[in-house]
Amino acid sequence: MADRQRPPRATYDNYAIAAGPRLGVRGWLRWMWRQVTSMRVALILLLLLALAAIPGSVLPQWPQDPSATRAYLEQYPTVGPLLDSWGFLDVFGSAWFTAIYLLLFASLVGCIVPRTVAHARALRAPISATPRSLERYVDRTEVEVDDATQALERVRAWVRPQPRWWGAITGYRVRLDERTVKGQRQWALAADKGHVREIGNLIFHVALVGILVSMAFGSLLTHRGQALIIEGRSFTNAVAAYDSFESGGLFSPDSLLPFTLRVNSFESQFDAAGRASFFRANVTLTEPGLTPRTDMIEVNRPLQVDGGKIYLQGNGYAPNLTVTDSAGNVAHDGPVPFLPQDEAYTSEGVVKVPDVTTGEQFGLEGTLLPSAVIDGDDAYSIHPDPTNPVIFFRVYMGDLGLDTGVPQNAYQLDKAQLSPVQDEQGEPQWLAMRPGDTVDLPDGLGTVTWESMPRFVALDLRADPTLPWLLGFAIASLLGLSMSLFGSQRRLWVIAPVTDGPTVVEAAAYGPAHDTTLDDRLRAMVAAATEQEHT
Repeated sequence: MADRQRPPRATYDNYAIAAGPRLGVRGWLRWMWRQVTSMRVALILLLLLALAAIPGSVLPQWPQDPSATRAYLEQYPTVGPLLDSWGFLDVFGSAWFTAIYLLLFASLVGCIVPRTVAHARALRAPISATPRSLERYVDRTEVEVDDATQALERVRAWVRPQPRWWGAITGYRVRLDERTVKGQRQWALAADKGHVREIGNLIFHVALVGILVSMAFGSLLTHRGQALIIEGRSFTNAVAAYDSFESGGLFSPDSLLPFTLRVNSFESQFDAAGRASFFRANVTLTEPGLTPRTDMIEVNRPLQVDGGKIYLQGNGYAPNLTVTDSAGNVAHDGPVPFLPQDEAYTSEGVVKVPDVTTGEQFGLEGTLLPSAVIDGDDAYSIHPDPTNPVIFFRVYMGDLGLDTGVPQNAYQLDKAQLSPVQDEQGEPQWLAMRPGDTVDLPDGLGTVTWESMPRFVALDLRADPTLPWLLGFAIASLLGLSMSLFGSQRRLWVIAPVTDGPTVVEAAAYGPAHDTTLDDRLRAMVAAATEQEHT
């Protein structure tokens, strides 16, 4: 007889290793899918997703705050560009975060589908028969009854009260058999309960998938815009009217509701130390086809509009300035927002004057002190309220760079082609003025007049149509988790000999070790079995 072929063997030093079968492409794909859909990998991916979100909360992000991100790159010229190239300054749009997100989604779906199918089969499958002997169970007892048949019927009625849809899930399933054990005929009743635990697990995982899907669609459908509105002025809900606007890939500007919001007044209150007590913007909202209504926007109390909410993001002062050029023509007339820089509302603002009749373009860079204290060459504000407002201006001449077609920050002065106006000592010249003052600009550039000082509010409109879905899935996940944690699988058994007279009934219960109510349920079942027919 020919020798049988033996599988090749690989050697490693003095040990022989039998070569296993080759998996092939299909086998490797099946193995990888099983790894991805395992609970261990799902937990690892969930942890990685939480860790990956940390840089998005700590570092400035391009979609949320482009100006802060640019400032971060300027402040850290070495580390900043490196983090930007790796996607840490746009975490939620990076390829590696998307990969973790999709792998977690696939892992959850791969866990849910087979478990749902298996649980549906388990619900339809008959329960296991009563063990032949109950002596090995700790929660076990024996009781004498007058009629075994009636006792079993009473136990059966106790474990299955009334067939409701909720009871079909959370109640007991019952199986009653007549069998012969060691030559003795006996009734064996088995009841099990605990499917709500697995149902809770499935609800929790489905809710997690719903949260992931809602977040994905939310990033595509959401839109957010910031607008700065001065007292007495109105704002129309259009993309072009926002100071900054960002939206998802599936958002359409035509879906914006063309409402109009007018800021009637702004109220604020500070204590003696300068701490804010409250902020309130009194507004009038006019929606298409509806009567205008007055309302207010406060901190943590946004204004609800169709499709989103308007939040009060900030506030400050907007001095009303009139600037004339060297020919006496008005080159600028209107309020100029000064952005607060500290808790005392020390604010900075710029006035750009490109349309001059004669001469060069010029700009004013100013610092507003609401409650100014001037000590020699030092000046600072001690309180946010305008008890002694002063503006210090520095004048720049040259090309403002507005004709290049490159967008500029409206609240900053591009000094690339500008030079400061200097005094006789060759130092940058400063101008100080108070409300009502008219000051001559150096070198005969013109004049600037401080007419009044209204307030401005910075509003933030956020709209995400998936927020109700997120809330619903979050509640469902908590419900499913509660069902999974507090739902326990229990099994009850009753064995009674088939006889017409008094006999001894044996009962037992089985459940998890943490179930402290198992003994009480066994006693309640025994009490139901011994209950007299007339009670």
